Parts: sequence; structure tokens; C-alpha cells
Amino acid sequence: MACGETERSGSTTRRPSMNSREERTEAADGRLRSLLADGLKQADLPPTGVAVVAVGGYGRGELSAASDLDVMLVHDNRLPDVGAIAEALWYPLWDDGVALDHSVRTVEETRDAADQDLRTAMSVLDARHVAGDPSLTIRLRTTLLADWRRAAPRRLPELEASCRERAARVGELSSLLEPDLKEAHGGLRDGVVLRALVATWLVELPHATLARLRGELLDVRDALHVVSARRPTDKLLAELQPDVASALGLPDRETLLRRVYQAGRTLAHTSDIAWRRITRARAVKTNRRNRSPVRPGPLLTPVATGVAISDGEVVLTPDARIGQDAQLPLRAADAAAQRGLLLNPFTADRLSREFLPLPNPWPDEARRLFSALLGTGADLLPVWETLDQSGLIEPLLPEWAHVRCRPQYSPAHRHTVDRHLLETCVQASALVRRVARPDLLLVAALLHDLGKGHDGDHSDVGAAQIRQIATRWGFPPRDVATLSLLVRHHLLLSETATRRDLDDPATIKRVAIAVGDADTLDLLAALTEADCRAIGSVAWTPWRASLLARLVERVRSRLERGAVPAPQPLDAAQRLLAARVAQSRELDVVVEAGGDGSRVTVAAPDRVGLLATVAGVLALGRLGVRSASVDTIDDAGISVWAVTGDRPDPAVLRERITTALAGGLDLAKRLGSVDDAYAKPGDAIPPRVRLVPGASAHATVVEIHAKDRPGLFYRLCAVLAAHDCSVRSAHVSTWATEAVDVFYLQPLTEPDQVAVIRALEAALAAG
Repeated sequence: MACGETERSGSTTRRPSMNSREERTEAADGRLRSLLADGLKQADLPPTGVAVVAVGGYGRGELSAASDLDVMLVHDNRLPDVGAIAEALWYPLWDDGVALDHSVRTVEETRDAADQDLRTAMSVLDARHVAGDPSLTIRLRTTLLADWRRAAPRRLPELEASCRERAARVGELSSLLEPDLKEAHGGLRDGVVLRALVATWLVELPHATLARLRGELLDVRDALHVVSARRPTDKLLAELQPDVASALGLPDRETLLRRVYQAGRTLAHTSDIAWRRITRARAVKTNRRNRSPVRPGPLLTPVATGVAISDGEVVLTPDARIGQDAQLPLRAADAAAQRGLLLNPFTADRLSREFLPLPNPWPDEARRLFSALLGTGADLLPVWETLDQSGLIEPLLPEWAHVRCRPQYSPAHRHTVDRHLLETCVQASALVRRVARPDLLLVAALLHDLGKGHDGDHSDVGAAQIRQIATRWGFPPRDVATLSLLVRHHLLLSETATRRDLDDPATIKRVAIAVGDADTLDLLAALTEADCRAIGSVAWTPWRASLLARLVERVRSRLERGAVPAPQPLDAAQRLLAARVAQSRELDVVVEAGGDGSRVTVAAPDRVGLLATVAGVLALGRLGVRSASVDTIDDAGISVWAVTGDRPDPAVLRERITTALAGGLDLAKRLGSVDDAYAKPGDAIPPRVRLVPGASAHATVVEIHAKDRPGLFYRLCAVLAAHDCSVRSAHVSTWATEAVDVFYLQPLTEPDQVAVIRALEAALAAG
């Protein structure tokens, strides 16, 4: 049962000889069979009513060079001296120096032990017959499995809590520099848990894939135990990694770590999916048992073109144009992350098999969807992992393959390069209301370390890469230049704040020249904070934060902030339409193709609440407003909207707007149910409402930053209408998931300004 020794000669390490797990298990089985036969013969007993049963890792056939032998002697309580049989088994093994974890129990005693202790229950689920009476082992296994399934509603919460505690305490296998192959999240222990979940019959999992991944990690553990002279350690220490890699025939420690990380990522992702589904299955069973009055929702709830929710997961609708609609994977991913739901893995696999590449450059809506996905906070992580596991990330970002599971050997970093980039996006999502362009912040967060692992300075390499990527993704040249600057200088503020004299004007001037303007400074400051927070508490301390804030404020004083966006002037056709409506006093709607969606122009006799009504009707039609401009000409209000979604019928829009203006359509009530029932509740980032003094000599200008959602613009306009505010013009834009709305209002007195600001804040807080 012993493995070959590691042989050393000077500084040269020979590849150790490793017996296979199958060989070790077979040797142990043979020894126990022989010992039981001898014991029964000496006691003059038949081989009935007693069985040697392997449990735990031995039961699964996973013996390593340093594994204990987990053995149960099971009997039917009719043997005259079961103790003598046990001694005939245990003492020779102890004499052989075998590490033994043993017990002597009846079937009922085993059931009681499993009922009282979760670890015992998990271990005996893997019971395997070794010697003696096979019928006794069969009865043991069937009884224990039936008990486990019956007790699942009671035992699974305890098991899930223990898994979460272990993950928080040990960390993730896929991001540790010295990973614990057994206890880390995504390690061998989670593989055992997944087997137990399958045994409940509440979830189905890919058995072949799980067996392969566990086998890969077990191979690494076998090599680890050999090179560590059979010490019972599961931690892949840095000093042992080169020898373990050599033992496995791998070229270096980085190749070893990337193999371990990839296996751990897949196991962890499978585990997370399994627990989500287990939780939902338990909730459904509880409702049925309690005869809950809550009626189940529809089988499919559409949430976007070709995308729906089914049983708590995002799937495709039957009419989805898979293989024809290039933006379908992005819509599905965004719908899942925005709502904190699981992107169904089978759906992702199908999208990958029938993937239709996006055009080069990407359409505006594809770019918006991708940026919105990056801004979904922690809910980005499971959705991105599903996309990556199914092969959907590389067609969107081929450069991702270079950083996937790439180790970072700096002790300050907690994560691999790819996971650090995603964690930076998570941190950046909380800072989007500090910047004028949330989409640029999120894209820079994803790509700022993409140059790591290449020759040369990773900031310079990344800046060149992002120019190519951003151009491919359809960003205009000015945005490409900004993104490249952010990546090239993503360490500038941090290094300057901690290594330079902030009282020296030359220091401030150098940073100001590099950054260029205040809006870019805000982006770089937010990226710096997100990057440091993603690294961990070592990189983001109160001291570092105060230095960075001091530097940013001094640089900002040298720079001019970009102007508040003002509406684009109306073109000749729109002015003609406004003039015609002003004369006829009848509402008119024009719909044209525009970009990735439609351009809707609405002209009507001007009145308070007109803008809110139009915004509400568009939201009811499930049209996503990406930008809008509003103006008043000759007593006619004219608004131009860039919307996404199915192209609307102008006659239908005209009828609905007319009905709503006449009071025949309760927009507030109807909008309350549009998508809100399926959206992720709450918004951890407070909205931002501010007056912009000096932005206009003839208007009060209000700027609002908030999370975009159905009916948002309607609610804002309704508040302004309720306060009798005349909207002279407005500028609406959506970046990623963030709406930035600027209203030019007829001049307000100072008390009215305060009242309007408070009312807008209250409306946003109420959702």
C-alpha cells in the first residue's frame, strides 16, 4: 500500500514513482479480505452476519500515499464475539504501520451515528463492500441512502452552512497561491458534497465531468504526498510546487497551478449551481407540503427579446433566433446578472454551440449590454463563470485566454489575474455614480491588467491591447483614447500618492498633464480605488485612501470639468413637425430606424406632464430608452427618443399617448409591474441628484445619476410635473446600467429648487 519514495541527488529531483489509487485500494482490500478470513477461521465462524465495509475516501477508492484507512466492521448482532473478529482485523494493520480510522457497528448503530453527526452521515454514504457478507453491506447502503433522502430537508441547511463557513475560512481553490486541495472551495471536499447532493435526488449533475475533475485534483494530491515524503498534507505549499509539477510531468509550477485552478473553478461553479437549485427545490417542496396559497408563476416569463425566466433561471424563449441573433448571448447574460439569477448552463452551452459572431465593430446595443453586465456587482461573477465555462467569453474577448487562471505571485494579491479583473469590476460597480461615463470605468476595470504575463510593462502592453479591443467593440476614437489612457496610467495615482511629495506643485502638474481633464481624473480615481479594493485590505487602507483623495482634489483644482451635456438642436424635419402640430393642435408620432433600435419623435401641444406621459407609454411598450432630447417650439413640445426593442407602431403609440393624456391610462399603476417583479431588489448605491450652478444663464439645471430601470424617466418627469416645473429641454443618456438625466427647467426660486431636489430624491429612494 506504500508509494515510491522521492529520490534526491544534490539539487536534482527525480520524478517519484507513484502507485495508482486503484492499486492502493486493491492492496488494502486484499489485506482486509485475508485478515477477515483468518479471523473467522480462528473463531470457527461462517462468513455471514459480518462484513468489512470501506467508507470515506477509502470507500470511494481514493487512497493516497498518506491516507488513513476508513473501515467499518458491520455485524448483525448475532456473532458470539465480534470483538475478537475486530482485533483480528485491526492489530495486524497497526503492526503494519497503517493509519486506521475504524469502528464496529450494527446497521442500526450506524444509522444512529449518521443521524447525530453530519460528517459521519457523509462518510457512510460512500460505503463499499470489501469482505464478508455482501447482503449486510447492501442492507446498510440502501438503509443509509433512504435515510439521507428522507432527512435531506433537515440536513441540507446544516451542510450548506458548513460549506459556506469552510469557503470563507479557507478561501477559493482557484485563487490561492498555496491552495488547500481538500478544504478550499472547489476542492475535494466539495466534490464529496456534490456526491451527497446527487444522492438526495433533488439535483442532477454531470457525473463524468465531476469524476474527471476530482481525478485531476487527486492526481495532484497523490504527487504532493509523495514529494512531501508521505506527510498527510493537502496544502500545495509554494516550495513543493516545482517538485509536484515534475512528478506529474508538467513543465513548471505555473502550469501546475493553472491546472489546479481550472479544476477548482469548475467544481466551485458546479457546486454553486447545485446549491441554488437545491434551495429552489426545497422551497417548492415546502410550499407544496404547507399548501402555500402562493400560485406558481408562468412557465416562461419573457424579460427581453428571445430571453425569459423559468424556474428561477434565465433561459431562451421558443422563438429565440439562436444562431441568427448575435446579441442574444449578451441579452441572456445581462438579464441573469441584473436580476441575480442563474444563467441556465444548458442554455449557455447551446448559445456557445450555435454562436453567431458580433460584427466588427460591435453595434451600440451590444456594447451597452456588455458594459451593463460588467456593472452588476457580485452577481457578475456566477454569470461570467457560466459564460466562460461554456466557451462564450473568448469569442467576445479572445485576449481573456491569456489571463485565465494565471497566478499572481505577489503576496498582496488574493486572486488570479482573471479573477482580480472581475473583482475590480465588482468594486467599480459601486463607484459608477462618481463618474460621467460609467461604461468606460467598467470596461477599464475589466481590462486594466490584461497585459500581465506578456513581455514588457503590463500597463503599456495593456494600453496597446485595449486600443484594439475598444475599437473592435465599437467605441468611438475619443473613448478609445480615454480607455487606453486609463489602462496605461492605472497605477499613476496610487504610486504618486504614496511615493511623491503632494505639496510639490511639480507633482500635481505632472499628474494633471497625464490625465488631461477632470472627467478623466474622476475615472482614474475610481479605477484606482476599485483596483486597490479588489487586491484587498493590504492595498486599500485609510492612509492610502486619504492620500489618494488629497492628490485627486489638488489635481482637480488645476483642471476644468467637462460641461453638463445639453440637448442637440432639432433638425429641419423635426422643426417642421413641431410647427405643423402647433397649428393643428393634434398629436403626431414618427418612428424611424436608428442605430440598433428606433428613433421615436413625438410632437404634441405643450402642457405640463407631456414628457412624463410619453416616457411612461414608451416604458409600457418595453422600449428601452437609451437617449432622449426634448424641446419646445411654438407652443408644441417635441421629444426625440432613441429606443431599443421591437420597432413600435406609430399609430399604436399615438393612440396610447392620447389615451394617457386624457386620463384613460393609469401609467403609474401599470408601470409598477413592468419587469419590477423580476428585477434584483434594492440598489446599494445611493442615487445622485444635484443642481448644476452656472450651467445655463436662462434655466435651472438638474443632473440625476441613478440605476436605469423601466419607467425611471417617467417617474422623474412625473415629479417635475407635480411641482409645476416647465421642462424647457432635457438630455437623457444611458451608460451601462446607469441613467444620467439632465433637465433644463424654467428658472426656479431657491425654495423651489430645494423642494424639487428633495422630491426627486424621495422618488428615487422609493424605487
